[in-house]
Amino acid sequence: MKTAVRPLVLALALLSLFSLLLLSSKSTPFSSSRSSLSLIAAAACLKVFVADLPRALNHGILDEYWSLSGPDSRIGVDPDAALRPVVAAASSGRKPYPENPLIKQYSAEYWLLADLETRDRGSVAERVYDLDAADVVFVPFFATLSAEMELGWGRKGGFLKKDEGNGDYRRQREVVNRIRASEAWRRSGGRDHVFVLTDPVAMWHVRNDIAPAILLVVDFGGWYKTDSKASGNTSGRIQHTQVSLLKDVIVPYTHLLPSLQLSENRHRHILLYFKGAKHRHRGGLVREKIWDILVNEPGVVVEEGFPNATGREQSIKGMRSSEFCLHPAGDTPTSCRLFDAIFSLCIPVIVSDEIELPFEGMVDYSDFSVFVPVSKALQPKWLVTYLRNISKQQKDIFRSNMARVQPMFEYENAGPNSTGSTPLGSAVNHIWRKIYHKVPMIKEAMMREKRKPEGVSRPLRCHCT
Repeated sequence: MKTAVRPLVLALALLSLFSLLLLSSKSTPFSSSRSSLSLIAAAACLKVFVADLPRALNHGILDEYWSLSGPDSRIGVDPDAALRPVVAAASSGRKPYPENPLIKQYSAEYWLLADLETRDRGSVAERVYDLDAADVVFVPFFATLSAEMELGWGRKGGFLKKDEGNGDYRRQREVVNRIRASEAWRRSGGRDHVFVLTDPVAMWHVRNDIAPAILLVVDFGGWYKTDSKASGNTSGRIQHTQVSLLKDVIVPYTHLLPSLQLSENRHRHILLYFKGAKHRHRGGLVREKIWDILVNEPGVVVEEGFPNATGREQSIKGMRSSEFCLHPAGDTPTSCRLFDAIFSLCIPVIVSDEIELPFEGMVDYSDFSVFVPVSKALQPKWLVTYLRNISKQQKDIFRSNMARVQPMFEYENAGPNSTGSTPLGSAVNHIWRKIYHKVPMIKEAMMREKRKPEGVSRPLRCHCT
């Protein structure tokens, strides 16, 4: 009798443990307590080896940026002009990332490296110095800053040229040559390497060389055309040969507007607000059509926006005075505007059929956002009628949920310029968790490649819907 009972007891114990894990995995940012986040951090410790690159390819690029003179040619002014003498006078410590909004919105590369370089921190990632102990290899190249310096201070159209006059191209080639020649790359074929490519043109000339790696991107908008052309695909389905949700991670933009707390929320007299460029390319052509439909609607404000101090103050006032903030596709499916809306407690209205969003699976965007198909948004009167019919109770729920998820998209509470350790709920830690979830698949791919007979090739099967 005892021998019959023991397997039953063991089975019940295993079932209870499985149920507990299942419940933990279903917790959301709205229900997670500090203790449950601590359990997640303890269980999901990503071991990160930092690739050996010279300082000139990360903090050295920052040094070069802060020594620049003259305006950013794209906007005719230098948003960091007042900060340059202050930064130059600082004798020690890391230089800050630029405040120039065209650059700051892509600052994930800075905060992730800062997290790995900070000893006293509450990070999900642990830096290791033994390659054999690592889950992934982080490539500490400031690819976005490198690209943005060429775009803003280089020759017009120079970032497209593969020559010595393109400083960004030189740096891209140096990074690829160093990384692909390393023992770490040879061991994994690059599958366990992590590159931060938040700018749509980051690593523009060498993307094929790093395609097997884990790419941290804000969306896949800058990759679709390349993928479709490379695959010879003539159907409507994109066959990703370089990017995929299977291996890559969507990360948030850095918000540019200050955070508004729920207790600070006041009456909002504008129904729908949008500030930005009317004319865009590719998928952003729909923006111009929506603009023309909405521009004369009562209770709707749509206006051209510029990345300067005046435009920033106008955006703060507009978003904080509006119930809803429009988020149509631009040159890429998403933009920094979405995260500015979240931090302004302005309910996002997302009109972008091909959008990919950060941390899905950890957060449900439908809890605080309105998703509208492009086909509906292009029908006159449809969008404003739909929004006016959303009840005050539902809007309050949206706004309350939005306030709870704000910390998930905050970078600046991590790294050298913050106080204390990295909060478990920060953007940096959520990115590390997303990478951690991919580790088993990476190791499986490496083992399958290792046992493959010499001379045998397999077709690319990196498809994701």
